[in-house]
Amino acid sequence: MSLVLPHIGRLPAGPLNAISDVAGVTVGHATLAQGAVQTGVTVIRPHGGDPFRDKVPAAAVVFNGFGKSIGLVQVQELGVLETPVALTNTMSVGSIATAQVISAIQANPEIGRSEPTVNPLVFECNDGYLNDIQAMAVSAEHYRQALASAAPGFEQGAVGAGRGMSCFDLKGGIGSASRHASAGGMQYCVGALVLANFGKLAALTLAGQHIGNGLRRLRQTTPDAPEMGSIIMIIATDAPLDARQLGRLATRCGVGLGRTGSIYGHGSGDLALAFSTAQTVPSRPGSAIRQSASLHDNLLDPLFEAVVDSTEQAIVNALFAAQTVTGRDGHRRLSLRDAAAGLP
Repeated sequence: MSLVLPHIGRLPAGPLNAISDVAGVTVGHATLAQGAVQTGVTVIRPHGGDPFRDKVPAAAVVFNGFGKSIGLVQVQELGVLETPVALTNTMSVGSIATAQVISAIQANPEIGRSEPTVNPLVFECNDGYLNDIQAMAVSAEHYRQALASAAPGFEQGAVGAGRGMSCFDLKGGIGSASRHASAGGMQYCVGALVLANFGKLAALTLAGQHIGNGLRRLRQTTPDAPEMGSIIMIIATDAPLDARQLGRLATRCGVGLGRTGSIYGHGSGDLALAFSTAQTVPSRPGSAIRQSASLHDNLLDPLFEAVVDSTEQAIVNALFAAQTVTGRDGHRRLSLRDAAAGLP
């Protein structure tokens, strides 16, 4: 079977075809890949400054709440990010949240004293099939490495938080994409980054082509077991949107996810977060707010389309970028390319 990486939808991609096509957004990884330990952490910085000082509007949406993320309640209540977004495995959420708090205190020593506490934001997926998740190998130092390495250009596939992740019973991980869209006579960028760890092989749909059943049959895989995955979908845009509107964008991630064959299975934690870089909200009440007038809701459809297409593209890119990985107890996940090699 010959697989060609498709371009999803009609909208053009940015030059990197990644979330970092949204100006100021950067991504960094720390990857642990040795024997039974196949895991890591990925960090998304919304801008080059201090997000505790200069927060960005944001909103989170939970499609299926089988997950252990931290920080969502305050994002939903206040509508802002005040740390970078961190992705890791399920049992490393605590250590990464602590690392985020320490990093914020180092930059702002009055946090928790004369200033409010900080809201760490960590999303997770369960990589326990390939990774010895009980080892809890991800540390604060790995968070610092990922944060320090954040850049516009970054790897995709089996790297960072995606190292041990599975997708449609194949190798999954980190995927990213972007789309340009015109709204209200202005050009805007929408970027997506996913941590793809969901789905059953029989359901895999690639750019509208249902290929999963053929792969499963020809590879003689075992019957479907209950889905025990998850996906985290992060959307960035430079369009001027408030938190309510960003929630509407995040909701459209579900359309892109569903196109690939997901049913939000019982054991899959499916979450999305969207943020805008068009303005910042200062932490101190006396500071001036750099604010742009929000787009009218009637103009949002092109951005919705960009979210749908970039989310689907990011999942596809994760599958195409990932390589075959062998981990805990000899467990193995084939890459999409390796699974399809030699098949008609």
